[in-house]
Amino acid sequence: MITDVRAPLEHQQSYGTAYEQMLEKVRYEGAYPTREKADEAVRLVLSGLGRALTGDERVDLAARLPLEAARVLTAQIPDAQPLTGWAFVKDLAARTGASLATTRWDTGSVFSAVAACAGPDLITRILHQLPTGYALLFGRAELAPAA
Repeated sequence: MITDVRAPLEHQQSYGTAYEQMLEKVRYEGAYPTREKADEAVRLVLSGLGRALTGDERVDLAARLPLEAARVLTAQIPDAQPLTGWAFVKDLAARTGASLATTRWDTGSVFSAVAACAGPDLITRILHQLPTGYALLFGRAELAPAA
Protein backbone atom coordinates (compact mmCIF):
# COMPACT_ATOMS: atom_id res chain seq x y z
CA MET A 1 0.00 0.00 0.00
CA ILE A 2 1.37 3.40 -0.92
CA THR A 3 0.99 5.99 1.81
CA ASP A 4 1.23 9.74 1.68
CA VAL A 5 4.31 10.60 3.72
CA ARG A 6 2.94 14.10 4.31
CA ALA A 7 -0.07 12.80 6.26
CA PRO A 8 0.53 11.71 9.85
CA LEU A 9 0.03 8.00 10.40
CA GLU A 10 -2.79 8.51 12.90
CA HIS A 11 -4.86 10.13 10.14
CA GLN A 12 -4.35 7.33 7.66
CA GLN A 13 -7.03 4.68 8.02
CA SER A 14 -7.22 1.54 6.01
CA TYR A 15 -10.63 -0.09 6.17
CA GLY A 16 -11.86 -3.35 4.76
CA THR A 17 -13.93 -3.31 1.59
CA ALA A 18 -17.16 -4.18 3.43
CA TYR A 19 -16.75 -1.23 5.80
CA GLU A 20 -15.88 1.07 2.90
CA GLN A 21 -19.11 0.00 1.20
CA MET A 22 -21.05 0.60 4.41
CA LEU A 23 -19.53 4.09 4.69
CA GLU A 24 -20.46 4.85 1.10
CA LYS A 25 -24.05 3.75 1.74
CA VAL A 26 -24.24 5.97 4.83
CA ARG A 27 -22.59 8.83 2.94
CA TYR A 28 -25.12 8.53 0.13
CA GLU A 29 -28.19 8.00 2.36
CA GLY A 30 -27.20 10.83 4.69
CA ALA A 31 -25.88 13.16 1.98
CA TYR A 32 -22.65 13.63 3.92
CA PRO A 33 -20.00 15.73 2.16
CA THR A 34 -17.14 13.39 3.07
CA ARG A 35 -16.48 9.81 4.04
CA GLU A 36 -15.05 11.09 7.33
CA LYS A 37 -18.42 12.64 8.25
CA ALA A 38 -20.13 9.36 7.42
CA ASP A 39 -17.57 7.50 9.55
CA GLU A 40 -18.25 9.85 12.49
CA ALA A 41 -21.98 9.15 12.20
CA VAL A 42 -21.43 5.38 11.99
CA ARG A 43 -19.21 5.36 15.07
CA LEU A 44 -21.59 7.54 17.08
CA VAL A 45 -24.74 5.59 16.26
CA LEU A 46 -23.19 2.12 16.54
CA SER A 47 -21.72 3.04 19.92
CA GLY A 48 -25.19 4.01 21.09
CA LEU A 49 -26.70 0.83 19.68
CA GLY A 50 -23.98 -1.16 21.42
CA ARG A 51 -25.16 0.32 24.72
CA ALA A 52 -28.77 -0.68 23.96
CA LEU A 53 -28.51 -4.15 22.43
CA THR A 54 -27.87 -7.40 24.30
CA GLY A 55 -28.02 -11.16 23.86
CA ASP A 56 -28.19 -13.16 20.66
CA GLU A 57 -29.34 -10.14 18.66
CA ARG A 58 -26.16 -8.27 19.58
CA VAL A 59 -23.99 -11.26 18.67
CA ASP A 60 -25.85 -11.92 15.41
CA LEU A 61 -25.71 -8.26 14.37
CA ALA A 62 -21.98 -8.06 15.08
CA ALA A 63 -21.46 -11.16 12.93
CA ARG A 64 -23.22 -9.53 9.97
CA LEU A 65 -21.60 -6.10 10.19
CA PRO A 66 -18.22 -5.32 8.66
CA LEU A 67 -15.42 -5.99 11.15
CA GLU A 68 -14.73 -2.32 11.85
CA ALA A 69 -18.42 -1.64 12.55
CA ALA A 70 -18.75 -4.77 14.70
CA ARG A 71 -15.82 -3.61 16.83
CA VAL A 72 -17.53 -0.27 17.50
CA LEU A 73 -20.80 -2.00 18.40
CA THR A 74 -19.27 -4.60 20.71
CA ALA A 75 -16.82 -2.23 22.42
CA GLN A 76 -19.75 -0.80 24.38
CA ILE A 77 -21.09 -2.27 27.61
CA PRO A 78 -24.88 -2.59 27.38
CA ASP A 79 -26.90 -0.40 29.73
CA ALA A 80 -29.08 -2.18 32.29
CA GLN A 81 -32.11 -0.27 31.03
CA PRO A 82 -32.02 0.61 27.30
CA LEU A 83 -33.41 3.96 26.20
CA THR A 84 -36.52 4.46 24.10
CA GLY A 85 -35.89 5.46 20.50
CA TRP A 86 -36.40 9.17 21.19
CA ALA A 87 -34.27 9.04 24.36
CA PHE A 88 -31.58 7.26 22.29
CA VAL A 89 -31.48 10.20 19.85
CA LYS A 90 -31.46 12.75 22.69
CA ASP A 91 -28.60 10.88 24.41
CA LEU A 92 -26.50 10.85 21.23
CA ALA A 93 -27.19 14.54 20.66
CA ALA A 94 -26.12 15.35 24.22
CA ARG A 95 -22.89 13.36 23.80
CA THR A 96 -21.92 15.28 20.65
CA GLY A 97 -23.52 18.66 21.15
CA ALA A 98 -25.33 18.28 17.82
CA SER A 99 -28.95 19.25 17.30
CA LEU A 100 -31.71 16.69 17.74
CA ALA A 101 -32.59 17.00 14.04
CA THR A 102 -29.02 16.32 12.94
CA THR A 103 -28.68 13.39 15.33
CA ARG A 104 -32.00 11.93 14.17
CA TRP A 105 -30.74 12.23 10.57
CA ASP A 106 -27.45 10.53 11.47
CA THR A 107 -29.29 7.73 13.24
CA GLY A 108 -31.62 7.04 10.32
CA SER A 109 -28.75 7.11 7.83
CA VAL A 110 -26.67 4.64 9.83
CA PHE A 111 -29.59 2.38 10.73
CA SER A 112 -30.44 2.15 7.03
CA ALA A 113 -26.97 0.70 6.36
CA VAL A 114 -27.19 -1.54 9.45
CA ALA A 115 -30.53 -2.91 8.21
CA ALA A 116 -28.98 -3.67 4.83
CA CYS A 117 -26.23 -5.69 6.53
CA ALA A 118 -28.51 -7.41 9.04
CA GLY A 119 -31.48 -8.32 6.89
CA PRO A 120 -35.17 -7.94 7.72
CA ASP A 121 -35.48 -10.95 10.05
CA LEU A 122 -32.68 -9.88 12.37
CA ILE A 123 -33.93 -6.27 12.39
CA THR A 124 -37.36 -7.57 13.43
CA ARG A 125 -35.76 -9.51 16.29
CA ILE A 126 -33.76 -6.45 17.33
CA LEU A 127 -36.87 -4.26 17.30
CA HIS A 128 -38.69 -6.78 19.50
CA GLN A 129 -35.86 -6.55 22.04
CA LEU A 130 -35.53 -2.75 22.12
CA PRO A 131 -38.03 -0.35 23.74
CA THR A 132 -40.50 1.59 21.62
CA GLY A 133 -39.37 4.17 19.11
CA TYR A 134 -36.63 2.30 17.27
CA ALA A 135 -38.76 1.05 14.37
CA LEU A 136 -39.10 4.56 12.95
CA LEU A 137 -35.34 5.04 13.28
CA PHE A 138 -34.89 1.91 11.16
CA GLY A 139 -37.38 3.23 8.60
CA ARG A 140 -40.24 0.94 9.64
CA ALA A 141 -43.72 1.65 10.88
CA GLU A 142 -44.16 1.35 14.64
CA LEU A 143 -47.35 -0.56 15.13
CA ALA A 144 -49.00 -0.41 18.54
CA PRO A 145 -51.53 -2.97 19.71
CA ALA A 146 -55.15 -1.78 19.84
CA ALA A 147 -56.24 -0.57 23.27
